[in-house]
Amino acid sequence: MTQATRTETFDVDINKIYQVLCDYESYPEYMTGVDKVSVIEKLSDSEFLVEYQINVIKKLKYILKLEQTEPTQVKWTFDSGDLFKVNQGSWDLKDLGDGKTEVTYNVEIAAKGFIPGSGKIAQKLTETQLPGLMSSIQERAKAL
Repeated sequence: MTQATRTETFDVDINKIYQVLCDYESYPEYMTGVDKVSVIEKLSDSEFLVEYQINVIKKLKYILKLEQTEPTQVKWTFDSGDLFKVNQGSWDLKDLGDGKTEVTYNVEIAAKGFIPGSGKIAQKLTETQLPGLMSSIQERAKAL
């Protein structure tokens, strides 16, 4: 199992960051390695099944169940897919006032059985791409 947590302070209003995080289908426009994201089912006003197609060392597809709590959290659990047996985590947002927001990304992932390269994929998804992911979210939110 691979886990990662990163917390940064963004010089962006909490509502803009939350808006960016919940616009799943736009992720390929600014997130490296994300080829396509589709909301496949709206389960309730705050819960969605979302399919991700990524290209990180190899092409993968998976579905996450996402739950939104406006404007402070987007959390997810694994539903189905090619690589993972566990993929859960959250974006936690804390309004610091003056247009600043504390942003914490938490993720825990584990691959199914033995898949060649799965350890490197998990490491790349968590450690290597995390700083770039945080920067991409911040820049996208600043542009709103």
